[in-house]
Amino acid sequence: MSAPAAAGAESASASSNISRFLPAMARERPYAMAIACPDPTRRARDGRALYAHSTFEQLNHESDLLARGLERAGIGRGVRTALMVKPSLEFFALTFAIFKAGAVPVMIDPGIGIPSLGACLAEAAPEAFIGITKAHLARIALGWARKTVRTCVWTSPGVTGPGGLSLDDLRRLGAGPEPYAMAETRADETAAILFTSGSTGVPKGAVYTHGNFAAQVALIRATYGIEPGEIDLPTFPLFALFDPALGMTTVVPDMDFTRPAEVDPAKIFEAIQGFGVTNMFGSPALIRRVGEAGAAAGVKLPSLRRAISAGAPVPAEVLARFSTMLRPEAQVFTPYGATEALPVCSIGSHEILGETHARTREGAGTCVGRPVGGVEVSIIEITDAPIAELGDARTLAQGEIGEILVRGPVVTRSYFGREAATRLAKIAAGDGEIAHRMGDVGYLDEAGRLWFCGRKSHRVRTPQETLFTEPIEGIFNAHPGVFRTALVGVPRGQHCEPVLYVELAPPVPGAPRVDREALRAELLALAARKDATSAVRTVLFHPGFPVDIRHNAKIGREKLAAQAQKELA
Repeated sequence: MSAPAAAGAESASASSNISRFLPAMARERPYAMAIACPDPTRRARDGRALYAHSTFEQLNHESDLLARGLERAGIGRGVRTALMVKPSLEFFALTFAIFKAGAVPVMIDPGIGIPSLGACLAEAAPEAFIGITKAHLARIALGWARKTVRTCVWTSPGVTGPGGLSLDDLRRLGAGPEPYAMAETRADETAAILFTSGSTGVPKGAVYTHGNFAAQVALIRATYGIEPGEIDLPTFPLFALFDPALGMTTVVPDMDFTRPAEVDPAKIFEAIQGFGVTNMFGSPALIRRVGEAGAAAGVKLPSLRRAISAGAPVPAEVLARFSTMLRPEAQVFTPYGATEALPVCSIGSHEILGETHARTREGAGTCVGRPVGGVEVSIIEITDAPIAELGDARTLAQGEIGEILVRGPVVTRSYFGREAATRLAKIAAGDGEIAHRMGDVGYLDEAGRLWFCGRKSHRVRTPQETLFTEPIEGIFNAHPGVFRTALVGVPRGQHCEPVLYVELAPPVPGAPRVDREALRAELLALAARKDATSAVRTVLFHPGFPVDIRHNAKIGREKLAAQAQKELA
């Protein structure tokens, strides 16, 4: 039995609670460091972060205390619990405590903005709210989940609101001589509600089961060869929750997680070199910034076995620059997936730089690799309508661009409270299985690799053809004067006029200022030379594309399309 298959069998067992990995690690490696976090109360004299840490045994004991306290406070099995705590020792202990109690954490990225936060909380209807003082004050002032929240826990030291509990209160409630007996959750039982970033619409709450999480752990371990004892630097906090299950130590970086594109590279280097980090996760924007700084300063990171970057396609030049800091055998991997299904595919920088990058520059799209074990990928005919059953979808042949459809144990089955969105995204696949429509378009090549061609909603339909963003942009992005481009459609009756937005490459010190009209002429000449781009006859410039909050990498094409319509009116 393969590793993914074995994981599927394990996830189907009666004891499927995702938190079970933590007590197992506490038994196997009790004194090994589980979590290291910057201590917000102190700094070294030179300004460097000083870290607080917790061993696996300590983390397990603390989460036991909190889990028993939560249960006795009424936050038990099935209770939806909003968790708004910054990455810290308390964040990890609380998250595992919630899982142990069988409660359902509701995770919302705070960077999505106040209105969206309120909408997500109203939709998730949490019965409990655990958060820092700032989150509670916003909850009270703005009325977040006022009708549903019954129990509140304030996590900031020394601060407790009216009728609320503190962490010390939970610890007192949870005191007891015996280890906490975690809830015996089923594999198909709801484990968490994780909200999408909302980069292409309103954020939606993907419903995760304990079986989904167990399958993700197994696939990540098998796909990247992660071994117990490794040290992880996750620059997206939710990814750190897999670390105890993988036997890895988590080193929380000293950064603002809502602004990965503005990270201080020196702090990332300091953490990697100081702790001997072997695995790192970063958004494409963070990988770009850190790679540029590292290449300029000649930084080497010999401890890193791999870096993983997801959230948007990663340009080849970014991979090449970051790779200069790594050992020859180490790679930057770019998995493909979504909040609703992750991971789906993966590819490493060796294959991208050695082969697929050249095809991307010629308009092939972005290769995101082969499906990971246990995940099945197919391409179906594009439609914006719901598809009730798999037999109603027409599967396309190799090389044909269509909507990407995935099946497997990591695929979530629904959105919380969003029946219409669930019908649009999910297809009954027989035997109780659900297939997920990724909302992306692409095709499979002769080697079984998936090529990403953009979001389905971003395709531009002209009277003659349908244009897809990634293949078109790949051609123009190869121009040395271009940082990145974005293809958008401006409505013209029943169809759209394709418009190319251009963000200029950063200026080179001492070089003459870019002549925009000359560059426009060069890009239009390039468009005319290729059939794939010949429909592009309008080029506009933009000082800095809008990007998503979570990864600072997905281009906000909806906003650009609206701006183009105004410019061309």
